[in-house]
Amino acid sequence: MVMRIVLTGFVLLAVMVAIKDGRVLRITGLTGSCSVVQATPGGDQLAACHAGKLEGMPDISRQGCTVVGTVAGREYWKCPAPLVASQASR
Repeated sequence: MVMRIVLTGFVLLAVMVAIKDGRVLRITGLTGSCSVVQATPGGDQLAACHAGKLEGMPDISRQGCTVVGTVAGREYWKCPAPLVASQASR
């Protein structure tokens, strides 16, 4: 009896951790996601986003990206070059 309760608690904890991480929701298509499909020599990136069943299309405009267009259910965004931390000498 105690073993069954411990096992149920462990399974519930594992499910909660998996959902909090977000990978399970992305893999099942419940949330939308974006991926970089092309990078230009200047450092700009082209990202393709697809809608999720719960949230719809992601909005990455807060990251400085602008919508380029929509093709075959995917929304394409042009994003500026990502910032890279550098080591500065004093």
